[in-house]
Amino acid sequence: MRAEFVNPFLASLLNVLKTMASMELAPQKPRLKRDQVARGDVSGLIGMIGPTTKGSMSITFDESLALEIMQRMLGERPLGINEEVTDMVGEITNMVTGGAKRMLADQGHDFNMATPAVVSGRGHTITHKCDGTIIIMPFTSEYGQAFIEICFDS
Repeated sequence: MRAEFVNPFLASLLNVLKTMASMELAPQKPRLKRDQVARGDVSGLIGMIGPTTKGSMSITFDESLALEIMQRMLGERPLGINEEVTDMVGEITNMVTGGAKRMLADQGHDFNMATPAVVSGRGHTITHKCDGTIIIMPFTSEYGQAFIEICFDS
């Protein structure tokens, strides 16, 4: 998978969290992911399809980080992952994909976005709807970790 597909998603996540939650995440080293187990507690997954490619992207948050983002965005902090938190993760997934879509359109790549699905619980799985390699990019913060997974058919 080419960096030109990955980097817009990473930049968009950093921008969305900085803008919406006044939060900065520190990107770590990307690597290949060889299983379907999520690395965090709540994930948003969205499919994308275009004339020349199809793929999917997920964002997974540790519970502690998701709750901090909720506190900063909406001024309320639930005791754990609930429907409001999963709705927020779905909306963040939408915003990140929309931002990446705009950047990729500038490079001549066009695709449509599906409605995001949100899954939560320790050890939940994420199934990408493509045949390509899955790239996972960890991010760290003082509140916990986030992970972006991106997979496009090659």
